[in-house]
Amino acid sequence: MSTASAPSAARPLSGPGFSSYPAEEVTWLLKDLSDVELEAPIEEREEAVQSGGAHYAESLPVEYQPSPEYQELFRQALAVSAGRVALAVGTVAETLVRERGRDLVLASLARAGTPVGILIRRWLAFAHGLDTRHYTLSIVRGRGIDQVALRHLAAHHDPAAVVFVDGWTGKGAITRELADALAGTPFDPELAVLADPGRCVGTYGTREDYLIPSACLNSTVSGLVSRTVLRADLIGPDEFHGAKFYRELAGADVSNAFLATVAGHFTAVRAEAEAAAAGLSATDRTPDWAGWAAVERISTEYGIDNVNLVKPGVGETTRVMLRRVPWRVLARRGAGADLDHVRLLADQRGVPVEEVDELPYSCVGLIHPRYSRGATGADGTAVKAGCASVDAERA
Repeated sequence: MSTASAPSAARPLSGPGFSSYPAEEVTWLLKDLSDVELEAPIEEREEAVQSGGAHYAESLPVEYQPSPEYQELFRQALAVSAGRVALAVGTVAETLVRERGRDLVLASLARAGTPVGILIRRWLAFAHGLDTRHYTLSIVRGRGIDQVALRHLAAHHDPAAVVFVDGWTGKGAITRELADALAGTPFDPELAVLADPGRCVGTYGTREDYLIPSACLNSTVSGLVSRTVLRADLIGPDEFHGAKFYRELAGADVSNAFLATVAGHFTAVRAEAEAAAAGLSATDRTPDWAGWAAVERISTEYGIDNVNLVKPGVGETTRVMLRRVPWRVLARRGAGADLDHVRLLADQRGVPVEEVDELPYSCVGLIHPRYSRGATGADGTAVKAGCASVDAERA
């Protein structure tokens, strides 16, 4: 890994020019593609991806704009789970300080990792008086991490101090992608997450599969920034991966409200977080990849034969409902209120929710395995009439 300065073509971004987060909260190692038309209807994207005609990172789904009912579910979920999320943030942060020291540089994986990285940064300031640098960079399944962004980090910081951060694990695909991408570099490939239901990382706040409210929405809880884009005609060899800043969605933005609500619980959970981190440090946290095994079993049982179409966990299932063409949802019997928003989205899109036993996750989202235009329902037929309203909201 060269430690030469990043090329001049790669210039970091920050708010308020890019994102609704204050500049000190996060530096985006991304190229601004806000003026480029990248969105395509979900059904067209799915058709292109599954046919092999396009990679998912070459376009963006149209940003889903939640109904008033869904927004209320988000507010309720945040009110109920903010303390639990704060505890997970504190547990991860305290574990990092105990095991990696105080000289940390946070590198969140865009975009789900970004609000988590900001929360960890805030905890480190709250509990340890640290002013921790925090970056966001892109990693793309099948194409690896942004190498230009890595060069930027290596040019400005000791790679040994860099901690990669994400929101949660599903089956562990990104965990493996990160490890492969960092092999042979001075960066530590250990990923830190709030929730590790896939049991594929060693640094986590919990291994329970519960709702992290930032998974409920898209850009409006992530600084109004899109997911990342990697396309040869838009991203040169010396440029960061790209993303869009949706300034026009400012009226619906809850990004900073989410952060403030969770951080408001830091004082109440501090002692518990410190105790939890001490306990984890004395525990064998070796990943056993139970989640990946479950995904392979589900893929076989449901005749999908493609683990990439099986998205385990509350966070990943929510993404399926918002950004992909869902086939069905498997819900652990008795999962409860953590799945209220998933059930609402499933009802809006005409997708069946199947209650199952012995599921290691709260739920699993299955992407339609043999997609053709209009195959949104479980029977592979045309979109049900009830989907019209949610399609209109997306537009």
